[in-house]
Amino acid sequence: MNEPNRPASPVELHHELTRIWGAHPGFGQLAAVNHTTLGRRFIVTAFLFFAVGGILAMLVRAQIATSHSAFVGPEIYNQIFTMHGTVMMFLFAIPMFEGFAIYLLPKMLGTRDLAFPRAGAYGYWCYLFGGSILLLALAMGAAPDAGWFMYTPLSSKPFSPGINADVWLIGITFVEISALSAAVEVLVSILLVRAPGMSLDRMPIFAWYMLVVAVMILVGFPPLILGSILLEVERAFGWALFDPARGGDSLLWQHLFWIFGHPEVYIIFLPAAGMVSTIIPVMAGRELLGYRWVVLAAISVGFLSFGLWVHHMFAVGIPHLALAFFSAASMLVAIPTGVQIFAWLGTLMSGRPRFNVPMLFLCGFFFIFVLGGLTGVMVAVVPFDLQVHDTHFVVAHLHYVLVGGFVFPIMAAAYYWLPHLTGRQPMFQLGHAVFWLVFIGFNLTFFLMHLTGLLGMPRRIWTYPESYGWDWLNLLSSIGGFVMTIGFALFVLDIVLQMRFGPKTGRNPWGADTLEWATPVPPTDYGFASIPIVTSHRQLAEDPDLPRKLAAGEGLLGFARRNWLETIAVDMITGAPRQILLLPGRTFLPLGTALATGLFFVSLLLQVYPLAIAGIVLTIAVFWLWTRHPARTADLGPLPVGDGTMLPVHTESGHAPSWWAVVFLLLADAALFGSLLFGLIFLWVVAPGWPPPEVLFNSTAFALIAMACLAGAAGLGRLALRAARRGAVGWALVWNRFLAAAHAATLLLLAAILTTAPDPTAHAYAGVTAAILVYILVHAAVGLILALHVWQACRRGHVSAARSLDLMIGRLWHDYTAVAGVIGLGTILGVAAAIGQPGAG
Repeated sequence: MNEPNRPASPVELHHELTRIWGAHPGFGQLAAVNHTTLGRRFIVTAFLFFAVGGILAMLVRAQIATSHSAFVGPEIYNQIFTMHGTVMMFLFAIPMFEGFAIYLLPKMLGTRDLAFPRAGAYGYWCYLFGGSILLLALAMGAAPDAGWFMYTPLSSKPFSPGINADVWLIGITFVEISALSAAVEVLVSILLVRAPGMSLDRMPIFAWYMLVVAVMILVGFPPLILGSILLEVERAFGWALFDPARGGDSLLWQHLFWIFGHPEVYIIFLPAAGMVSTIIPVMAGRELLGYRWVVLAAISVGFLSFGLWVHHMFAVGIPHLALAFFSAASMLVAIPTGVQIFAWLGTLMSGRPRFNVPMLFLCGFFFIFVLGGLTGVMVAVVPFDLQVHDTHFVVAHLHYVLVGGFVFPIMAAAYYWLPHLTGRQPMFQLGHAVFWLVFIGFNLTFFLMHLTGLLGMPRRIWTYPESYGWDWLNLLSSIGGFVMTIGFALFVLDIVLQMRFGPKTGRNPWGADTLEWATPVPPTDYGFASIPIVTSHRQLAEDPDLPRKLAAGEGLLGFARRNWLETIAVDMITGAPRQILLLPGRTFLPLGTALATGLFFVSLLLQVYPLAIAGIVLTIAVFWLWTRHPARTADLGPLPVGDGTMLPVHTESGHAPSWWAVVFLLLADAALFGSLLFGLIFLWVVAPGWPPPEVLFNSTAFALIAMACLAGAAGLGRLALRAARRGAVGWALVWNRFLAAAHAATLLLLAAILTTAPDPTAHAYAGVTAAILVYILVHAAVGLILALHVWQACRRGHVSAARSLDLMIGRLWHDYTAVAGVIGLGTILGVAAAIGQPGAG
């Protein structure tokens, strides 16, 4: 049964793989988890949100085109301008590069799919549903209106009593599930799910950029998620966290937001830079100059971006030493950015560039992004920033960096990869007109904003008097905005015409050397009929016959076996084959899980908390169904993959991709926990009203016992895993029962501590203390769920000496929960002692 069913011909192989990997037509398309389908969905949905954001931008420009405009009132204007920024940042930019990454990476890496297809599908549905909540609120006149940055106290309950701010906090948190799931999927896939032989130094440059971006998302997004949760808790339940009158500080929100916000600029830019680094060598007809330097520059940008967040807070009154540090860091990031730009220019100068439509958009990118970088250095200088901080100069800088650094490369990428997506070539050559309309319209719109900003025009205003002399500049800016919009509309028309009437293209029309052009055009659901063995970072250029060989099944896994969806996982560094990765097929589980998650978030928004509890229980129950696997009930042993190679399936081979996924999820979890501890320290040092006038924490004994239970759970998890690896599944079951009991005891103890802890509505100290306790409680609850899952797996025969992956994942979680719990509870006790009133047990 484990021997492959080898097809008689390439056509038979194609039909067999299509049957296994393809989605059912009609309603069955909702069950698709294939990366090609999901990538297209992300791209199309993101572009639809971009259209909405563009319409909102035109409404903004119409309102401030002239002085004393009565086009819309201040309330509607605030919703429009808030939603424009929110849509463009959260619903267009990040999901668009997710879509390109999901579509392209498996093909570039020479594999059949990403590591976790269902997670990708779940992320898409969360993105669609979360974004729909925001758009529905806009249609109902209840959209967020405190700015896309949601600064407190403007977004706090006293100044924003309606549902508007809650829509932003809950909707964006829902959407960010998609970003985190995509980051984990992309990170694990790049590191482990590549073609055999593709070592790190043979990876396509785009994969390196996405590797850096995925790590940045896992570290940068949790602070905003934490801030959104804390602000929503303050709004819904009255906890004291950002209220200065109760020991909080509005600046804490700004810190949490910009710890995410400034890295996000580079999270948006780096994927676009990866596309530039991929397309320019093809257009120039030579290899990328300084491949390793470009990789190091991308890593350096990702690292330095986390030291720049106070760049946005120069005007809030922070100490001069901090101003100097963050100003220097803001200038320093220009160095690795410049390395990339000079590498691109050097590649073009040493080659013979073809000035086609993709190259036109890349030239526009160079011009606009460099100007944006120059103004970025200007606002990094503190005295200058203090003059222009709240003016349209910053608006112009932001758009030059983000639109120049993202939209122009995205449009170049669209024209470059459209033949791959559609299998057709452009027919009417509208791309040149698209470029000039967008380029001229963009510069007319935003270059003039530098001038209005230097003249003192504030941003975020809905009207202004004519006496300042800004009318003609704003009118020209608005005209430029509409010219740019015409360009984007023509772009849509060009794409539709190419998809509908364009002549069919051959494989690899650009003469590229990356592996996505070795797949059929347009691509099949399975991507590669067989997995290539990579011997060079220019495999396709050195072996032009590779597409025919792969289609004929001459690579690895060139067959169908047991109706399994198989691909290969490799060594993280060398690319040597290590495992057969068995992927899940089409299923409605991601859609059902996203609907259950949506029930939870919508119930929170409407403050129907019993229904929210039902939503989270339903979400956990559906996630439980994900654990079903075709290779769980028996040891399969090594299986043939072709070329005489035998590999174990991933459930029997130690550190499988799912284990690494939990490692990276815990990295994001640790970033959130670190941000929570940062919030406590920040309030203690900076906020007014500290130390609190009265500390009532009196559960020292319970806290110490809870710490002991968490440490014991970690030890019991290790004992259970050790027993399972020896084949003593009965002992693993025994240790796991004690493990579940330890987590249950921890939950009871934490519940008792919360009932006797200081009132979180009275002071920020009590609010942050309660937040830490809830954080530990949630992790203990997840630990209990994992223990119950392992108990069930042992009872059903899903665990053996070889099949101990579930216990390995559980051990990771129990260890982390113990460390975080001890640190969190120890911090609570230490702070109580430091302010002079230690708890009495």
